[in-house]
Amino acid sequence: MEIRILTAEDAEFYRELRIEALMLAPDAFGATLEEALDKPVEMTAEQLSSPSATTFGAFVGGRLLGNVTLKRHTAAKLQHRANVVAVYVTPSARGRRIASRLMDALIEHAKSLEGLEQLYLAVVTDNESAIELCKRSGFEKYGTEYRSMKVESRYIDEDLMVKFL
Repeated sequence: MEIRILTAEDAEFYRELRIEALMLAPDAFGATLEEALDKPVEMTAEQLSSPSATTFGAFVGGRLLGNVTLKRHTAAKLQHRANVVAVYVTPSARGRRIASRLMDALIEHAKSLEGLEQLYLAVVTDNESAIELCKRSGFEKYGTEYRSMKVESRYIDEDLMVKFL
């Protein structure tokens, strides 16, 4: 397995995996499948080239099986903070510690960034496997955002977690 930072050249692979994630786990993400389908691959390539966001991918046999993104705040008073977003591993590859290895790579990268002190994430309150992954990676729950997302008439709550580097 190869864990590496994705580049603009990986945009098609990433877009395909993102669409899969939104199809199979729509409640886990703030974006919708329709929004992802409407976004051209060129826009995905631009996002993968952003200086304030770093996306890690896990590849096996040249196939992208999982990803995680670190988004650093750019405002002067918030540059000590970053958000962990878009954590996903394709179902056929789960149970092989891919998500843990992706989080480890992201955390090591975060520690290398000058002035970065805190990582934040939000995870759907009933996603027990994701919550356990975050705890194993050193994140601690500090609150709950009730009604964080709304899908038609149904609300989704998220646990808010932090890791101090």
